[in-house]
Amino acid sequence: MRAIRCLTLLLVLFAPAAFAEGLYQVEMLLVRQNSVPAITSQFAPEDWSAGAPRLEKDAERRLALEDEATRLEATADYTVLMHKAWQQQVGSEPSRIALGEGAEQFGHFPIEGNLSIAEGRFIAVEANFWVNQLDGNGNVLQSEQFKQ
Repeated sequence: MRAIRCLTLLLVLFAPAAFAEGLYQVEMLLVRQNSVPAITSQFAPEDWSAGAPRLEKDAERRLALEDEATRLEATADYTVLMHKAWQQQVGSEPSRIALGEGAEQFGHFPIEGNLSIAEGRFIAVEANFWVNQLDGNGNVLQSEQFKQ
């Protein structure tokens, strides 16, 4: 009987970690402030996704922040570079997803990057995106990196 109480106590201690992972609705707006000059950086790396799985078209969800994006685009102060929504499993370990916008050319998109989300006391988000200028052959001519 004493062993059952100890086992129950152990299960209670491990249960929160087992059930902590959940499905989150994620929506991302990547915005450029037009009054700040673009700072070009090194070219986007060949492994820009950092091994993260790419967001599939069928995994995208309906956008909830369309009004906000429309208001931002209506001013000359901001440019909305990317606006996507999807569902993603999030737990205590970082969950990464790779995102691309525009036509893919030789493994690169005009806008590409990855987003990492982890749940703890607060939601931790790490974003790393590149805005690329591609030539007619799909080579990256110039990149601007956005990192948080």
